[in-house]
Amino acid sequence: MANVAITGAGRGIALELVKLHLAKGDRVFALLRDPDGADALRGVAAGSGGKVTLHAMDVADDASVRAGAADTGDAAIDVLYNVAGVSGSTDSELESANFADWLDVFNVNVNGPMRVFQAFLPRLGSGAKVVSFGSQVGASTWPYPGYEAYSASKAALHRLMVSVALGTKDRGIIAISVHPGWVQTDMGGPAAELTPLESAQGIAALAQRLTPEMSGGFYKWNGETHAW
Repeated sequence: MANVAITGAGRGIALELVKLHLAKGDRVFALLRDPDGADALRGVAAGSGGKVTLHAMDVADDASVRAGAADTGDAAIDVLYNVAGVSGSTDSELESANFADWLDVFNVNVNGPMRVFQAFLPRLGSGAKVVSFGSQVGASTWPYPGYEAYSASKAALHRLMVSVALGTKDRGIIAISVHPGWVQTDMGGPAAELTPLESAQGIAALAQRLTPEMSGGFYKWNGETHAW
């Protein structure tokens, strides 16, 4: 049995990861901004026999992240999924950008995963895995118009995870970024190629087979290396 922490756990890919790890018999700490409003997740937890618990955590807020992590107890964490994120404006902002919105996007997509990582770091031992959700639009190899704040934030996240991987190599921690694919979520839309379950299955399988040599890499949801 593994201890698994998942941010943004109330919906989409993160919710499917909760279900997949529960089916494996893992202990799941489901982290999200509003536990009371997550009916589907609450239903999963109610039928889990205590293996899934909900914990309030807003990754945009320092105090909330610290409190949410503390609320999960002191058990070692084997897998940490940084899923929570925001897209910001989808329009081109080359001529006029809403920089207050940019700050929000970077706060959630870059500072957020770092806050969560730091909060759980004392509980990440040798072999622990940190899987942060990036995006192919944050790769220089993937030209895509618009989404400037989102793309830049994901590029920053990818580079941040390289630093995390290098900085924790001597502790045996494995840290990667993953592109979840184009998924049928609120962000991806109904016409997307993958269901949340398909993406979650691929990412969970990738997490399972991660080795120290893979730390610092950027991968696709299906386990393939993604150039960036």
